Amino acid sequence: MQGYRQERHNAGAFLPGGWLNTGDLGYVDAHGYFWLTGRAKDVIIRGGHNIPPAWIEEALYQHPAIALAAAVGKPDAYSGEVPIAYVTLKPGGSTDAEALHAFALERVPERPAAPAEVIILEQMPVTAVGKIFKPTLRQDATRRAIQSALAPLAQQGVEIEVEVLPHERHGMLTRISAGADTSAQGEALRARIEQLLSRFPGHREVIIH
Repeated sequence: MQGYRQERHNAGAFLPGGWLNTGDLGYVDAHGYFWLTGRAKDVIIRGGHNIPPAWIEEALYQHPAIALAAAVGKPDAYSGEVPIAYVTLKPGGSTDAEALHAFALERVPERPAAPAEVIILEQMPVTAVGKIFKPTLRQDATRRAIQSALAPLAQQGVEIEVEVLPHERHGMLTRISAGADTSAQGEALRARIEQLLSRFPGHREVIIH
């Protein structure tokens, strides 16, 4: 192909020689076969350390109660992001998040790849063809991280709503809404929110009403 019709989609899409950069990760074995192992955008970068989600997912799939497992990066103020895992259980499967965390910790190839937490879902988000839809999980992970960072305000009685939405340019947009009685209080609250989130990566907007 010569390129996309909309020029903005061509930036970074092609490699020298006309090769299309699909974003897939893989390798060629000794027999010349190509093996696809994941997606470049799926790699979790913890403090500059690259962690393939497959390491965590394969560890969790060894548990007899796991039906589906998916690992994504959760924003972190110190490491950039940390890995967390989402799972669904097989019918009749019985375990808890703490046990699954310990199970994964024993089986991942290196300690930084151990998920910071394991979240059990009743239903995993999937595409029309049944593939796990990780963007929804990344949005949920981001929402959890931001809510945790803003917990000091919630403990003071400030009502805060956090939404994480898809964004065409930035990938995701975090929208934080909070209420204040006066404009002065609103500006102080906005400053406090920005302070608590100053070390978090990503695009966000703060709405004071």
